[in-house]
Amino acid sequence: MRTYTASATAPACPATVLELLTDPDACLRWAPVAFDVAELSGPRLAQGSRARVSGRLAGRAVDFHVEVHRADLERLALSADGPVALDVAYELRPSVAGSEVHASVGVRPRGGLRGRLLAEATAAVLAGGALQVALGRIAREAAQAA
Repeated sequence: MRTYTASATAPACPATVLELLTDPDACLRWAPVAFDVAELSGPRLAQGSRARVSGRLAGRAVDFHVEVHRADLERLALSADGPVALDVAYELRPSVAGSEVHASVGVRPRGGLRGRLLAEATAAVLAGGALQVALGRIAREAAQAA
């Protein structure tokens, strides 16, 4: 598994940042890869909630089943299982400037050539800075919400 990380300071408290991380509509605005939420077991991402999302990777339609393992003022952790397995975590820490946000995404291929190719494409997007761009979007939106 390859893991990609990024960090940023958001000029808002961890509760405001968590709101952005768990609001499906906000996720559509800041996510590093565009997707649509097809199903969600509640109004927002919460510990124990599940979702089905769809999008495109490397020009291919893909579906993922998402499970939220933790969603609190310190951490949002989830896994997404599809042609690629993703382990995603956002750690939140209060700071003088608002919140320090550290993101990590682990990428593992699933099943055969298609899974390996999609994992490589996902890795290329993340290695190209998409995760850092997403954190920048979160920080800007948090500033507006604060």
